[in-house]
Amino acid sequence: MNSTTLLHATGLQKSFGRTPALRGASLTVGPRERVAVRGRSGSGKSTLLLCLAGVLLPDAGGVTYLGRRYDAMTADERARLRRREMGLVLQHGQLVPELTVLENVALPLLLEKVERSSAALLAHEWLARLGVAELADARPAEISGGQAQRAAIARALVTGPQLVLADEPTGSLDTVGADEVMAVLLEATRSCDAALVVVTHDNRVAARMDREVSVEDGSTEPAGALR
Repeated sequence: MNSTTLLHATGLQKSFGRTPALRGASLTVGPRERVAVRGRSGSGKSTLLLCLAGVLLPDAGGVTYLGRRYDAMTADERARLRRREMGLVLQHGQLVPELTVLENVALPLLLEKVERSSAALLAHEWLARLGVAELADARPAEISGGQAQRAAIARALVTGPQLVLADEPTGSLDTVGADEVMAVLLEATRSCDAALVVVTHDNRVAARMDREVSVEDGSTEPAGALR
């Protein structure tokens, strides 16, 4: 790891009960870099992403973000790091059902004590950039899966993060919608100088990234070779 490394994960092992999900996965991400993580269903891609985000702690190995080790942080400290410096997009949106779409997008800002009107304005701007501004007052149950995914991407970007981690961000979109969302995601991360790590099955998405990492049986191979 060097001074230009944003995120460094090495030797990650993670099991759920007796089932291993990661078997020594490693990944290094530099500032402003765009990395596609690919692999078959069940290969460990999503588990790797959750470890990179600090949502899960590995059983062995470690993750360091700008020199800070996740295993030296409390769960609250890792959550605060995600709110302030990362954007996380999980499969199927994961919006809070009791909140409106606008409130969901504004939530990371409100948790950081941003004034409510300013948070709402920023949230509305991002919904407009993702093409779903008209859904601001809707509840998650009232919108489609693709619309929920766009809202989740807006929520991930609203804080201007240094790193965005996305798990199949276009998985519920058609080809045209996927291309539009990826264009916005790439432009947005570029505008705020953020790195982007995308778990994807989509060849078209992977082709737009700087490099590609393959995950197979819980291991990364090759570990970030340039495409």
